[in-house]
Amino acid sequence: MADKEPVVERHVAEEEGEDSAAAAAAGEEEDTGAQVAPIVRLEEVAVTTGEEDEDSLLDMKAKLYRFDKDGNQWKERGTGTVKLLKHKENGKVRLVMRQAKTLKICANHLVISTTKMQEHAGSDKSCVWHAADFADGEVKDEMFAIRFGSVENCKKFKDLVDEIAESLAKSEGESEEGSSAAGLLEKLSVSENKPEESADAGKETETKAEATPAE
Repeated sequence: MADKEPVVERHVAEEEGEDSAAAAAAGEEEDTGAQVAPIVRLEEVAVTTGEEDEDSLLDMKAKLYRFDKDGNQWKERGTGTVKLLKHKENGKVRLVMRQAKTLKICANHLVISTTKMQEHAGSDKSCVWHAADFADGEVKDEMFAIRFGSVENCKKFKDLVDEIAESLAKSEGESEEGSSAAGLLEKLSVSENKPEESADAGKETETKAEATPAE
């Protein structure tokens, strides 16, 4: 009997400890009614990307390189998403690429009629082109190389850029032909008017000549 008494006392002590812990926890969870105001109040800010007035023609992941003329070597420009965006009003198409994590722009230029994509000699997943780029805030003549994850994506990108450039070249050619035709018509109308003007001038001279002897 004497050996069992300490066991009973230990159980009682444990139960009392558990009750105390439960009471403490209940006290912590008790709502005091106090309201804590936030130190800083953040307001919603509208974020613009500059692409709101454009439609996306292409959106693919790739790695971009820029040729360093001073070092005579290719340097990685960034890994992210390359887009071809067409403006809803003027129809101009620009190439924009942002780095994946920082969203920093690493390429930003228009696709023009002289834009020509060339296959990279060392990889069928890459292509090379020249552009007047504005990614750094000023226009720079840059040489870019871009590499995709598959041959299919590279071909899709290259074909679409070539198609846009050819369409622009065709439109510019038609505009030049129209201007040339307008110029020819203007010259033709001027040349047709000249004989009449000459004839009128001849009549005036003849009239003056006839009037002179009479005076």
